[in-house]
Amino acid sequence: MQAILTKYLPATDYRGSRIKATCSSGSVTIPYPHDLSGQAVHRAAAEALVTKLFPGTTAPLLGGGLPDGRTVFVFDHPFSKE
Repeated sequence: MQAILTKYLPATDYRGSRIKATCSSGSVTIPYPHDLSGQAVHRAAAEALVTKLFPGTTAPLLGGGLPDGRTVFVFDHPFSKE
């Protein structure tokens, strides 16, 4: 099992703000989803990483914040193919 860490990346002169999701198998960075707020923003990035690594799967994710500002997600139970 792998934990998924998400982190807010602020805007630069060249890119808008983003959310990065990382686990030991890889990472994905998505544009900041302005239509969402709070933990839902980080959940969107975690779900994008799950989709990238395991296409066609669904997995309930449980998440929470860490003191350094990142958010961590873990699978509630084993994921399944759709």
